Amino acid sequence: MREVLPQLLAWWEAGETIGMGTVVATFRSAPRPPGASMLVGPDASAVGSVSGGCVEGAVYDLAQEVTTSGTPILQRYGVSDDDAFAVGLTCGGILDVYVEKVSRATFPELGEIAADIEAGRPVAVATVVDHPDPAYVGRRTVIRPDDAHRTGSLGSPRIDDAVRDDALGLLAAGHNGTLSYGPDGERRGEGMRVFVWAFAPAPRMLVFGAIDFAAAVARVGGFLGYHVTVCDARPVFATTSRFPGADEVVVEWPHRYLAAEQEAGRVDTRTVITVLTHDPKFDVPLLEVALRLPEVGYVGAMGSRRTHDDRMDRLREAGLTEAELALLHSPIGLDLGARTPEETAISIAAEIVAGRWGGSGEPLAARSGRIHA
Repeated sequence: MREVLPQLLAWWEAGETIGMGTVVATFRSAPRPPGASMLVGPDASAVGSVSGGCVEGAVYDLAQEVTTSGTPILQRYGVSDDDAFAVGLTCGGILDVYVEKVSRATFPELGEIAADIEAGRPVAVATVVDHPDPAYVGRRTVIRPDDAHRTGSLGSPRIDDAVRDDALGLLAAGHNGTLSYGPDGERRGEGMRVFVWAFAPAPRMLVFGAIDFAAAVARVGGFLGYHVTVCDARPVFATTSRFPGADEVVVEWPHRYLAAEQEAGRVDTRTVITVLTHDPKFDVPLLEVALRLPEVGYVGAMGSRRTHDDRMDRLREAGLTEAELALLHSPIGLDLGARTPEETAISIAAEIVAGRWGGSGEPLAARSGRIHA
């Protein structure tokens, strides 16, 4: 929903009624992740995508039906359907799409949720998308870590408590997901499915070293949805005019900045760190901190083979263990034959994405089996 939220909110604030289809589960080579949404507006326009073009036509028609009837529907599209090719899902994947009517009456919490997202406050939205009793389908609750503004109920205190605990876990990880329970929230049961949108603040990309490569990495990081910080101890280079693609530019010794961010709780498993200084007086103290972080998603350092070998020797002299050194991606990036800053930024981003999802980095044409793990 995040990518279509501005238009959804505009229609909602104007008192309009919208049909919304959301991917709540995927199997095999599904093209869009859970949480991807498509809107059908009051002017019959379509906004967003649930499948990259495969089943948009079918979801569009279903959204119009649901807007008229008011009854939400969970629909599966995939190769197991006789009509798979008719609706265009030829990628071999399977999608579960939940289609609902959205208006001020059906989704009164949307305004507050949008305000939380805009302010970077974590919030989760849990919706019953399947249940043996149709009266439960469409029930919604909004969950926040402090529980101060918990709104709505999924049907019983037992369901609400079970879903809240699991939704907070998804929120901490920054992942959307569908949860399964028994009809009254039994953890070992089945029959009820609850989809959770986890609107966590954007993951962070920390770029150390105010060089031309850093500007390209910052732009690509922003494109991938990261909140990008560029940090360098040299004020003449660390300026906002040189890094328009960064969300913030910090003048500070890199190791001091990273240690302070960790102490403040602003580094987690989704944080990625790129060390582009290739200067021992900056990157060795910085990597001493980075490779000992209790939680971090990725640490990569730029440099030639000679620079890498020298850096590893210095880090060993500083007392880092082989297990800690094994966490370092160096030289940074995948082997794409990159030459320019922009090409190098793509190779770094490719390594980050591969590490996040368990990709091999090999050409898909050279592999067999499922595309998406």
